[in-house]
Amino acid sequence: MAATSSRGRPGPSGPGTGERTPLNPREIPGVMLVGSHESAVRGRCNRLGKPGGGTILVVETLTPECYEAILSSSAVICARGGRTGHMQSLCRSRGIPVLRIDPPDLDALAGEVTLLPGREAVVLGDVEQATGPAGPRAASFGDIESICVVIADATDIRSTNALTPPVHRANSWFIREEFLCFSAGLSPIDSLRAGTREAGRYGARVAEELCSMAAELLPGQRLIMRLLDLRSDDAAKITTRVPVDAEPNPELGRHGARWLLRERHYPHAFRTLRAHLRDRLGADADRVGFAVPFINDPDEYAGLRRHLGLDHDTSLGVFVETPAAVHSAAAFCAAGASELFVGTKDLVQFYLAADRGNHLVSSVYQTRHPAVLAALRQTVESGRAAGVPVHVFALSADLDHYLHHLPTRTLMMCTAELRHLATGQAA
Repeated sequence: MAATSSRGRPGPSGPGTGERTPLNPREIPGVMLVGSHESAVRGRCNRLGKPGGGTILVVETLTPECYEAILSSSAVICARGGRTGHMQSLCRSRGIPVLRIDPPDLDALAGEVTLLPGREAVVLGDVEQATGPAGPRAASFGDIESICVVIADATDIRSTNALTPPVHRANSWFIREEFLCFSAGLSPIDSLRAGTREAGRYGARVAEELCSMAAELLPGQRLIMRLLDLRSDDAAKITTRVPVDAEPNPELGRHGARWLLRERHYPHAFRTLRAHLRDRLGADADRVGFAVPFINDPDEYAGLRRHLGLDHDTSLGVFVETPAAVHSAAAFCAAGASELFVGTKDLVQFYLAADRGNHLVSSVYQTRHPAVLAALRQTVESGRAAGVPVHVFALSADLDHYLHHLPTRTLMMCTAELRHLATGQAA
């Protein structure tokens, strides 16, 4: 997404804030949170929140409870949320378009509807012809040296590796531990709070999922799992047996490294996970790496390594997604971080004080803001000075801009956006 232009017209990252007159009374205008290269997506409305192949999921807000319903949907229509929320990112990875409409309009959706991404609208009933403005020009691969591909499960690795011609730049794959749990039907908090035995079983199940993904890797490719990072509001939705503390501001609450440091049985689960990887994969276990989420400084990093019982030879990456982490990037490298992953989506919201899930401040959330670019540049330069790889997450709309304005050629991208760029370049 791009910043709002100097003339006040929204760029790639700005919302369509101006009033629009529908083509006909059956059309409901909205804002595309996740775009599509399809001119129209037609399907029956699914309000149950259950998996329904090819239906259009209609929901107030996208939450982890919607995981399976999202993956089985052809599109999503919601009433709240921003472009870079966790579930919106899942949709972007799978190429599932998401339209946000005004809450009162949600009640009008029933039966067959047609989503028109080009017009940022949904039409009730039949549509004779779906037309709309051409989408933004697809960015080229340019001078990209490597891409860490953000995935939801093993099928994303398989489908991307099957592209013709092959995308040799895609040499690593990134999975969030909580997404892996959603895919496997695991409730991590329930398991970790049930004692050592259940925590060990949880670690073994996570290892099984990682092994199935590792089986899809081509020679020279790696898999990185971002350690568990469940905010309290999301954890409460998928946790059934133990209470989860309610927090007034979960985004700034106890999650990421600060949660991992206090979770009593997570170290046992993690040790079990790594032991199963070594037993199943042998020497190839080294092709599966790990990274710490939502961390501020090298003291937290060192404390977490001790908490997890990691020796000096065990690599552990760091996610840079807070201003404090940007300023600690060089210190992370000095403390032994094997690589840095720049979580641009969170970094933008914290630098600009704009909640990425709140559409009311979406015009403030700018991925090309000078302060954001300065933070990205500082992180890349810190890693380069220490000889530590730095991977910067980029939406496809920002790809060319980042390549021209940042000293990096190693990026992170969602699966569907990568596939679109690859097929476009091949054509």
